[in-house]
Amino acid sequence: MHIQRPTFQRPEPPAPNGAPTRLAITLGDPNGIGPEVVLKSLHDPSLMPSMTPVLIGSAHVLRVHADVLGFSDLDIHIVDEVPEEVPHGDVAVLDVAEDPEPPVMFGSITAEGGRLAMRAVERAVEACQAGTVDAMVTAPISKDAVRQGGYDVPGHTEFLADKTNSPQPTMMMVAGGLRVGLVTSHTALSEVPSAVTEEAILEKLRVIDASLRDDFAIEQPKIAVFGLNPHAGEAGAFGQEEEEVIAPALRAARQEGFRVEGPMAADGFFGTQLDADHDAALAMYHDQGLVPFKALAFDHGVNYTAGLPIVRTSPDHGTAYGIAGKGMALPGSMRNAMELAVAIARHRHQQATPAT
Repeated sequence: MHIQRPTFQRPEPPAPNGAPTRLAITLGDPNGIGPEVVLKSLHDPSLMPSMTPVLIGSAHVLRVHADVLGFSDLDIHIVDEVPEEVPHGDVAVLDVAEDPEPPVMFGSITAEGGRLAMRAVERAVEACQAGTVDAMVTAPISKDAVRQGGYDVPGHTEFLADKTNSPQPTMMMVAGGLRVGLVTSHTALSEVPSAVTEEAILEKLRVIDASLRDDFAIEQPKIAVFGLNPHAGEAGAFGQEEEEVIAPALRAARQEGFRVEGPMAADGFFGTQLDADHDAALAMYHDQGLVPFKALAFDHGVNYTAGLPIVRTSPDHGTAYGIAGKGMALPGSMRNAMELAVAIARHRHQQATPAT
């Protein structure tokens, strides 16, 4: 059976006199493809009417990547604060580098690169919390480089949760109507069974349901929930978690008014296109949800962090060190991350604005 690859759902165009959405865009690891896909996305003229982009990272790093791409006409303006407007064709960079010319070593994992990447994320969070930007988009980081740089965090999601005091952030992968959330994300596989608890599942369902309603304007979301074991445990033949943990969590969720189905066998869910009948799927662990998602939407999927008071999206790929500095990176996922951030920020703003 051929599975149709999902297309990205474009947000509505801006109102004729509506203010563009202000986006803080971090450049990610300087030695990866982050700056490249950011530059390529911003060269798309159709994006500019809807957003005011402010890049956070290093102007020098951006120039190095621009030179590789042949973007000799790039007009970079270094700013100390987020500007109200960015002239068309210009690039505003809030430079957070300690070194005015930090080294760019394409394809290398370095402590300097990790520190620079995370300093940009910190500054973007501060801008979101201060209200000087409406949303943030993060280019890929290297978890190894980040650790070498002195940051003891598993990834963006956990870091953002800590900075915003959000107890239950949920990684949600988005490609049009295809949405996949995770009960556990950056957790060792050996630790997953003990982390999959009734309360953990219920909390993730609460976050995902609220996000589908508040961020995606779905009035009555329908969520599929995977089992943990092969064939969802096969009535206890392959494990007891489905009957002892997941099913009770779903009964509790239904009592709270959520529309949930499961535990469902993960292996056939996407192959039989059951995702088309649900607004989201909740997987128990990282690869259970992300392997099929990336197989279907690798070049245009978006990673959205649900459950935060701020809006944050990112492309669904990593630093791609193997092609860094070669001009080969596809910008579709980053471009869509920008568009989704704009769409969600606008929807939240509309909800917060009293009707007149």
